[in-house]
Amino acid sequence: MTTPDTISPRKISDEVRDRLIDLIQGEGMTPGTPIPSERELMAQYGVGRPAIREAMQQLQLMGLITIRHGERPKIAEPNMDGLLNQLAVTMKHALLHSQGSLEHLKQARSVLEEASCTIAALNRTPEDIAELGALIDQQSKAANDGRTFLDLDQQFHTKIALISGNPIFEALTQSVFEWMKEFHHEAVRSVGLEPLTISEHREILAQITAQNAPQAAYAMKQHLERANALYHQEH
Repeated sequence: MTTPDTISPRKISDEVRDRLIDLIQGEGMTPGTPIPSERELMAQYGVGRPAIREAMQQLQLMGLITIRHGERPKIAEPNMDGLLNQLAVTMKHALLHSQGSLEHLKQARSVLEEASCTIAALNRTPEDIAELGALIDQQSKAANDGRTFLDLDQQFHTKIALISGNPIFEALTQSVFEWMKEFHHEAVRSVGLEPLTISEHREILAQITAQNAPQAAYAMKQHLERANALYHQEH
């Protein structure tokens, strides 16, 4: 005879995981709160220890709980890096196996970076302007060094997201750039067009310096659309 909480044998660990997620969210557990022990969960759900442990491991990979030897699992502190690492794995799989994923990614990148530029133009400090200018100068000198040029390109875009003051913008901008570099290198750098990239970066900086938010966003949009158009011409 089973109780209402007892789980059927079908996909046991996945069902345990989902029940635990409902428990964590439904009871509003805060970071550091211990969750029920393996023995308690086994009794509550009517399943064996292997299913409980597998479900726990899934929750740990999801960044929802922390597991330390000799202690009961606890609700994890929110971790943006962990969330983005999971997203990165999913995105890599999608980019490798889905024809439409790259277009969706480029569209999302454009919206994200235009928003970053808009806010950065309003938030920027003299120190921010100096740092962006220094990055462009370094990038100009590295025009013949592909790897350094691309690294500085990434730093420029990420710095704008940092200036926006939104850590999610910063983390996503960096992650998106990494995905593009790894799977579609041509979409973030076109050999021979380095001077044009530098010129566009200087225009973006000029609008951010002037605190002209709409024009800063437009300059970024034009910059990314030009890169996307060139990518399509080459493929």
